[in-house]
Amino acid sequence: MRALLVVNPAATTTSARTRDVLLHALASEMKLEAVTTEYRGHARDLGRQAVESGNVDLVVALGGDGTVNEVVNGLLHTGPDPERLPGLAVVPGGSTNVFARALGLPNDAVEATGAILDALREGRERTVGLGLTSGTPGTEDEAVPSRWFTFNAGLGFDAGVVGRVEQQREQGKKSTHALYVRQVVRQFLGEQHRRHGTITLEQPGEDPVTDLVLAIVSNTTPWTYLGNRPMYTSPKASFDKGLDVLGLTRLSSAAVARYGTQLLTSSPERGPHGRHAAALHDLSEFTLHSKVPLPLQMDGDHLGLRTSVTFTGVRRALRVIV
Repeated sequence: MRALLVVNPAATTTSARTRDVLLHALASEMKLEAVTTEYRGHARDLGRQAVESGNVDLVVALGGDGTVNEVVNGLLHTGPDPERLPGLAVVPGGSTNVFARALGLPNDAVEATGAILDALREGRERTVGLGLTSGTPGTEDEAVPSRWFTFNAGLGFDAGVVGRVEQQREQGKKSTHALYVRQVVRQFLGEQHRRHGTITLEQPGEDPVTDLVLAIVSNTTPWTYLGNRPMYTSPKASFDKGLDVLGLTRLSSAAVARYGTQLLTSSPERGPHGRHAAALHDLSEFTLHSKVPLPLQMDGDHLGLRTSVTFTGVRRALRVIV
């Protein structure tokens, strides 16, 4: 098997020594080329080059969810074709690793590498669905390039938190769960539209869902992790179905306390719920419009401000080794 290992040297939970051990373990089972990323978007470029070369069977992403997202967008640059495109394997190296854990892989790079090698020997793989965003025709965001996401996206509050975390990391702060919690509080205190939502969700043949303060789109479950605790916004979301959405129409202090508690105690059976919560399941296509520009995030990557985003749930988009 011919494989490309894409290594993010800034991965927060793997040392240079650990990465060297993993490289040698993988190289013992396949013809492996390892490339270290050097700039933002490099992993995407490497994934695209792997497809265009026509001589790579598997791309292994060693890094966090951002590295995985870039590799996936490179692999799917011209669209999904699981039978033709290289497969994907993920070695978790970030602080949260939602995609790898949602696939059932251990949250330890060494153990995950062992699981991947076992899967390759036994021929274990699955084809998963992914989310795709694109610019909405007839809006000012029409020309925004399409982008794939693997586990979640968000417009509004949660994307604002992601943006704040990125700013802190650029200033040298480490990506910790405490850092995220602090930025949640700061985002809430600075949220201008928490009582009167500006987002409308539209889907073909259905009544619009209006006045949302935030919209969290899930391609799988859980939504994320706080340490080792999984948190579920859309417990029924699945790699084998379309997209799920949780929307909230109010973020008052009482509502934040209620939904925050529900999120911390959420389970595979129940997520946040109540009079100001809207839950939608297994959507194939929908659009989020906002009266004002709001932050957008995908797979934990802040993508700037948008007023309109169209989402598509694409089934059987990518072949992964599990």
